[in-house]
Amino acid sequence: MLEVRDLRVRYGAVEAVRGISLTVRAGELVALIGSNGAGKSSCLKALAGILRPVGGSIQFDGDELAAEPAHRIVARGIVLVPEGRRLFADQTVMDNLLLGAYGRRHTEGHTHRRARAEQHLDQFPILRERQHLAAGTLSGGEQQMLAISRGLMASPRLLLLDEPSLGLAPLLVRQIFDIIAALRREGKTILLVEQMASLALRAADRAYVLVQGRIALEGTSKELLAHPDVVGGYLGRGAAGETRRRAQGPIAN
Repeated sequence: MLEVRDLRVRYGAVEAVRGISLTVRAGELVALIGSNGAGKSSCLKALAGILRPVGGSIQFDGDELAAEPAHRIVARGIVLVPEGRRLFADQTVMDNLLLGAYGRRHTEGHTHRRARAEQHLDQFPILRERQHLAAGTLSGGEQQMLAISRGLMASPRLLLLDEPSLGLAPLLVRQIFDIIAALRREGKTILLVEQMASLALRAADRAYVLVQGRIALEGTSKELLAHPDVVGGYLGRGAAGETRRRAQGPIAN
């Protein structure tokens, strides 16, 4: 579905993404892991059209998107749930959901968009309880649920999730990853950027490790969970035995 070749992204003189290549197949959950500043979010922003690459190719179903603006990329079916959620804080929960379908307003009537918003509220009862409240009044976990739901309102064929665990308490992180696991079971195609490497690898089919804007490792999640460089660099001290034990079981829920 997605084929990226030699992608380069620059901020002025600083090259944040230095010629990475990756693929995402339909129905896969692929993770990008790495430390702060590795280029993970810059990669997603380039795929979403928020940043213009200075080099490389982004092909989606065989069509080149590297020069396309963000609104056309959304129309093609690639939707970004950004780092920090970026909700319309002064708008209600329901309005945020409806705004997620803004790009489909010419093909869907208000009644249809409203019905889909109601379906998302059914999935997240806490959001239904708060549907008339301003999004900025929600807790961090509730805001992340809303951000994911808003992204899904655009009916994406490829969902880009940028640091969904950012700023959340451990229990809420688990809830968000339960949601991501459910989306995977539904057959959604997802490219996930996440600094919590263990959770990302447990959720994903395959993964890429970014180091200073370049791909240092790639493989199945099971392979990377047991790789000594990943264990030592991203999974924490004393994690080797635990990750090897877990790697024997299912990688995702």
